[in-house]
Amino acid sequence: MSPLAATPPVQIHNKELKLQEKERIIVGLDIGTTKVCAVVGEVVGREINIIGMGKSPSSGMRKGAVVNIESTVESIRHAVDEASIMAECEISSVYVGIAGGHIKGFNSHGITAIKGEEITPGDEARVIEAASAIAAKPGRKTIHIIPQEFIVDEQEAIQNPRGMTGVRLEAKIHIVTGAVSSVGNIVKCCNKAGLVVSDIVLESMASGEAVLSPEEKELGCTLVDMGGGTTNLAIFKGNNIKYTFELPLGGQTLTNDISIGLRTPSNEAEHIKINHGTCLREKIKKGENINVSGMGGREPKKLSRDIVVDIIEPRMDEMATILKNAIHSNGLENAFPSGIVLTGGTALLNGIEEIIESVFNVPVRMGTPSNIGGLKEVVNSPVFATGVGLVIYGSKNSSNKDMGKLKKTGISNFMARIIQWFKGIV
Repeated sequence: MSPLAATPPVQIHNKELKLQEKERIIVGLDIGTTKVCAVVGEVVGREINIIGMGKSPSSGMRKGAVVNIESTVESIRHAVDEASIMAECEISSVYVGIAGGHIKGFNSHGITAIKGEEITPGDEARVIEAASAIAAKPGRKTIHIIPQEFIVDEQEAIQNPRGMTGVRLEAKIHIVTGAVSSVGNIVKCCNKAGLVVSDIVLESMASGEAVLSPEEKELGCTLVDMGGGTTNLAIFKGNNIKYTFELPLGGQTLTNDISIGLRTPSNEAEHIKINHGTCLREKIKKGENINVSGMGGREPKKLSRDIVVDIIEPRMDEMATILKNAIHSNGLENAFPSGIVLTGGTALLNGIEEIIESVFNVPVRMGTPSNIGGLKEVVNSPVFATGVGLVIYGSKNSSNKDMGKLKKTGISNFMARIIQWFKGIV
């Protein structure tokens, strides 16, 4: 057989190998206060197809922190098993979201001299190290270092300085830190559930990957991720995060308010919030009543739905005002001309877009996962924004080589970092 005749099978075989190499399975795990959600994505080239999803009630978390390890482990196992069955694959590693009042974000600035004629990756690493060389408080270490922009000899807004000529290189970065104990407990829960952690990711950063358009990230947009125990805010501009803020209030806060205000059990308050709750009085009919179960076996009672509005509206107004004040106190009130994108389970509350818009006086829209294929209708809800975003984040921050090692070595580098964190507080 001539060499020409033998060529086609070899070329087809090589194409098949390359295609297989590009296929990766990435799992995002959103461990929330009210739910644990696992999302499985298959990455083929530049496309991400959702192939599985699992969800379980969460009872071991409070305001983004683990308060009961065994309950959290059980919730993780249930969600991951459900996702594994749907995706028909074995899940051994995950990208995990983190949020809560213990998360703090701040900006920093560093300067270094350029050693050679052109800026090298080494120069870039040194200036970022200089910007992040801030004494950490005991019990707190860095989760993310996010470059915002570089400055070369007073030329600002440079995204990639490599190869440029200059004398002085500056970097503006955003640093996200968390409590070592909270991070360690999340990792421990995943390990006890038989999983290794590829990385821990700020939830608002992950959600932004799923629900924001490139235009919104470039022009300037505020993401408000409203979960059960926390509300996470992130301002994007120039394709980078400029500011983050964690508010330890969320949908569960509203449930507790309803439970106390109507003197009804928490599960009944949650039902009332989901089915009858609204932030706006004009959303309800005049004279409309609801049935409310009594506490401790007492007789149920019929109450006006107006009472529910009286409870929810001021609390939502308070939460929105806190977020607004946090932004204004940092001089960022004009940093998001594209407006606000709401996501997270609590964003489904009736009338919430209107009340946020009235407080901020900017356009508001609901954010759902986009730019994905596969079972996209299954995760087409703000509830799954973080889970899908973790898959997208993982697809951008892992390689085929890394993924191939996950089953063998797990998160050796990440765990080494965690161990160093613990050593820092001993």
